[in-house]
Amino acid sequence: MSHMDINTRNAMALRVARDIPEGSYVNLGIGLPTLVANHLPLDKDYFLHSENGVLGRWQASEPGSEDWDMINAGKEPITLSPGAAFFHHADSFGMMRGGHLDICVLGAFQVSAEGDLANWHTGAADAIPAVGGAMDLAIGAKRVFVMMEHLAKDGRSKLLPACTYPLTGLRCVSRIYTELATLDITEAGVKVIELVGDTTAEHLQAVTGVALDFSAIAPTGQGSLPAMRKVGEVALEMQR
Repeated sequence: MSHMDINTRNAMALRVARDIPEGSYVNLGIGLPTLVANHLPLDKDYFLHSENGVLGRWQASEPGSEDWDMINAGKEPITLSPGAAFFHHADSFGMMRGGHLDICVLGAFQVSAEGDLANWHTGAADAIPAVGGAMDLAIGAKRVFVMMEHLAKDGRSKLLPACTYPLTGLRCVSRIYTELATLDITEAGVKVIELVGDTTAEHLQAVTGVALDFSAIAPTGQGSLPAMRKVGEVALEMQR
């Protein structure tokens, strides 16, 4: 799980939930992505998919009401809405590999400017590889959203010209959500869709390992961009 505080993690999950169209079939990966289930509007229909064999709608179970036979991919207890379905692990992977998922939301160690994803192994001698279904999801889903901290523990950008860790998938990432910004991977480069909190364009570029295109959030010809709203304000707006 991320080292960010819970308010920041939930604000990120709200931003992802905002970008998921009603009626979508969506896989939520381990870690930050599992939070997205708690922020999808209850008055709209979504089909959440978990690789351990669940399809339907759910939210995190309230403390004291857990049923440990009902868990998500991160082994966290969930409370299912009526109409959910259970199935064999092999059927779940058939859905993932068969192109039936509109979106998957994954965590990442690194993402390249071309959308390559590294999220299963750091390559370190003492690291424990954990690919799970990530490779199947990265290639099988129609769109791949990544939720990650903008910087690694050593302070280096996790968005790079090329990944230095073993790859999960090539040119598969569509959009990246961090605590600083939302960014799209495009044919022309990495485009900033949204600045978060007190982040300025100058700061974001300074801490990011690739050149960024800010044209989507500022009229051409303007100088430095103003700081955007704080994460909490963004979260409150999305709840309205």
